[in-house]
Amino acid sequence: MKTIIFATGNRNKMEEIRMILKDLDAEILSQKEAGIDADVVEDGTTFEENALIKAREIRKIASAMEKYKEAVILADDSGLEIDYLNKEPGIYSARYLGEDTSYDIKNNALLDRLAGVPDEDRTARFVCAIAAAFPDGTEEVVRGAMEGRIGYEIAGEHGFGYDPIFFLPQYGCTSAQLDPEKKNELSHRGEGLRKMRRILEQR
Repeated sequence: MKTIIFATGNRNKMEEIRMILKDLDAEILSQKEAGIDADVVEDGTTFEENALIKAREIRKIASAMEKYKEAVILADDSGLEIDYLNKEPGIYSARYLGEDTSYDIKNNALLDRLAGVPDEDRTARFVCAIAAAFPDGTEEVVRGAMEGRIGYEIAGEHGFGYDPIFFLPQYGCTSAQLDPEKKNELSHRGEGLRKMRRILEQR
């Protein structure tokens, strides 16, 4: 069985990843579960660059570990682009208003910035780039996106991050109001992981 190490310590993200990749014949570990303690500086200018930076760095560490030198490393960079705000917060989504700032504060701040902005100008998307670094030195990058708009209030108990303000007109609810399976079917990360899964299956 192959081992896949995902370069994240985010428990919510790992739940989504395991759900979407569950039919792969692979052991899926977070970097923490693999015993890799690395805080990678993401200084790229795009989601793709940041995902590759993380994947390469964790690949370098894993290659020096006997147990994981043949592991495939996956990493993602994802965020929210709001067209009215020139695609902010974008690649700075996790760091918007400070990394330790709660998403309640981040979400309320974005709602405040869009106060009075009509529906048609509240278009937004979640973007997720996923990079793979293979033991033979090859790399792959894919992108997934979910289109929607910014709602007018925080709503929903599921999901995490900006989900409670991301409104999906075709469903009449935020992505935080979708059940997890439906969200994975529609989400940017779900689309990106399904693209990556096809690459992994081919290899």
